[in-house]
Amino acid sequence: MIVGEIMTIINPKGIVLVTGASGYIGSHLVPQLLKQGYTVRAMSRRCHNFDIYDWSKNVQAVEADALNPSSLKHALEGVTFAYYLIHSMAAGKGFEERDAIAAKNFAEAAKCAGVKRIIYLGGLGAEAANLSAHLKSRHRVGRILAESGIAVTEFRAAIIVGAGSLSFEMIRYLTERIPLLVCPKWVFTKVQPISIRDVLKYLGASIENTKSSGRIIEIGGSDILTYRDLMLIYAKLRGLKRFVIRAAVLTPRLSSYWVHLVTPIPSSMAKPLIEGLKNEVTVKSKAAAELFEDISPENYESSVISALQNMHPYKVSPYKPIQSHTGHVHLPHLCIQKEGMIIESKISAMKAKPESVFGVLERMGGENGWWGLECVWRLRGLMDRVFGGEGFVSYRSNKHKAAVGDRIDFYDVENMIPFRELLLRVRFKLPGKGWMRLQTARHDGGSTLALTVFFAPKGLLGILYWYSLLGFHRWIFKIMLKKISMESEKVNTDIQV
Repeated sequence: MIVGEIMTIINPKGIVLVTGASGYIGSHLVPQLLKQGYTVRAMSRRCHNFDIYDWSKNVQAVEADALNPSSLKHALEGVTFAYYLIHSMAAGKGFEERDAIAAKNFAEAAKCAGVKRIIYLGGLGAEAANLSAHLKSRHRVGRILAESGIAVTEFRAAIIVGAGSLSFEMIRYLTERIPLLVCPKWVFTKVQPISIRDVLKYLGASIENTKSSGRIIEIGGSDILTYRDLMLIYAKLRGLKRFVIRAAVLTPRLSSYWVHLVTPIPSSMAKPLIEGLKNEVTVKSKAAAELFEDISPENYESSVISALQNMHPYKVSPYKPIQSHTGHVHLPHLCIQKEGMIIESKISAMKAKPESVFGVLERMGGENGWWGLECVWRLRGLMDRVFGGEGFVSYRSNKHKAAVGDRIDFYDVENMIPFRELLLRVRFKLPGKGWMRLQTARHDGGSTLALTVFFAPKGLLGILYWYSLLGFHRWIFKIMLKKISMESEKVNTDIQV
């Protein structure tokens, strides 16, 4: 326990362990605990998953797996409080047993390490009800942790509303993509959603709230709604017309296949979630209000508005395929769907230095042209005119430099970091919002250039529009990067001469 004693001297609050720190809740909880002044130890099966987060250098990263008891000793050494945010649902069939084994292993290791309290986030649902396998597993994990003899604070929540939350993303994608939603009878089941911000408030406050020790605390937002309400309110906020009708026969298995088909959520994860929709999940206890008087949960509509504000290149949570590969070369064209956005990226090596590459980027458009690709942009501009936009306009605020607020043909400069990044917002009329982000980095005597486009589609039309252009994007990305590389090499030679 030498490590723990040293850390207690350095920080009297001791070490707080966050398991599942690379997951949705954990990755949001870590920075909050750091702000509260705690020394945070972040645990994951693969620590390199932390690299994409800004907080990664401010925590003690530890690699451990709750299914492997021997790996937990080092992770729990010197820990005062532990947040248990582990589940195995993504692994598919048999997740209930894996959840139970992981919880038992962790509880035993935590007791041996002298952990004072475990804070666990489980799922809402009345014990007497015919709970789904997912909710039964969540409750069972809470009991196993408590049976260890360590004081456990167990929070129980239903749908967590926030960009990246699996349950919210299912609502988002279904509502965005399907004008007529044919749903089983669970569409009228009552649910009490809660904002991710409120969940984090409860989790953060509980660590110093000794009265919450040994309690099961149900938490929810200020609204009790049906799943039909959740989808229609989301549609209203997005300006979409949606209709929800109840189907006579539609099993959870069939529903999960349908979700798998029309959303990025795999059926292995959709099925246990959908099975849980049959259970009414509302707050019955007043414990949360009594123990946390300073927390006033927000309503569903404001929670959704907050989640929708994340549909921006700088607000969407980090994504490994692009972020972790900056500095690598000639990666394949990548396309992912994340938090309501479609993100495409291509990274390529440049022989020229970043300064030369960025100089070429700053001068593109206007009289300087698009490296022989003007015909492509003019054709896109003609399409824009047909749909009521202003079309292709050749114009630059400044011929040789770019600055925030400038216009470059059909783009507005939204942000610029000299020699590193240029963020351009599309002016064309689109069924959604679009950006192009160009990032340079020094690499092996030359540089890399990452060309990334972000699109926040609005409704089914936005989805169809973007995917109709996927093949074109692959071609244009490749050509643009090649042209930029050739032009920057000329500039690089001129600078050297």
